[in-house]
Amino acid sequence: MSKIEKTLSIIKPDAVERNLTEEIKKIFEEKNLKIKESKKIQISKDEAAEFYKVHQSKPFYNDLCKYLSSGPIVVMILEGENAILSNRKIMGATDPKKAENNTIRKLYGLSIDKNSVHGSDSLENANKEINFFFKN
Repeated sequence: MSKIEKTLSIIKPDAVERNLTEEIKKIFEEKNLKIKESKKIQISKDEAAEFYKVHQSKPFYNDLCKYLSSGPIVVMILEGENAILSNRKIMGATDPKKAENNTIRKLYGLSIDKNSVHGSDSLENANKEINFFFKN
């Protein structure tokens, strides 16, 4: 059963730096995800640490926080049928080498760390992550 959902998507510093923002946005739109809101921001390491709190115990946590705060990012609210799952499919596997052809990470990801995009992995996290960047 399909339902209209919202999810958070981040175009990470490596992709913003390489001017891939518009190309990545176009991919989402071509795959029937509407960009409801979008803004380019720079976050601090503390804000990144708060955002990635769920990964606090993992060995890559500090690098992840340092990376997300290393340059401008584009945060977006995507909306569409089963948006969370759709976005995950469009992004591809975390490791660009393992991602399917024509996914964003396969096309643009540089490494498992610099994989160009982030997307919420559940409805609960989507709501949290949207509120984190788009507090009304």
